[in-house]
Amino acid sequence: MAKQSRRQYTEDFKREAVKLVEEQGRGVAEVARSLGVHRSQIERWRIQYGQVSSSAGAGHLKGEEAEELKRLRAEVKQLRMEREILKKAAAFFAKESS
Repeated sequence: MAKQSRRQYTEDFKREAVKLVEEQGRGVAEVARSLGVHRSQIERWRIQYGQVSSSAGAGHLKGEEAEELKRLRAEVKQLRMEREILKKAAAFFAKESS
């Protein structure tokens, strides 16, 4: 059996597909059928091009809001890591002083 190769889509094609969903209000499944791609592919493109967030409940964020959310998530991740380091250091020094 011959192995099927992956179809390659141009960035313009992907952006146009996302526009059909976002700006024209067409459903993801409808756009996917009309373009001959799987609906999960359209969803991935929507996330990739910043039209929707990959996390549930984030809604439709645009431009600056999406960038701020991305920056804040990175900051929270950094702060959590620093907190864990401080917890371990405090436990270490408490053990050493007793």
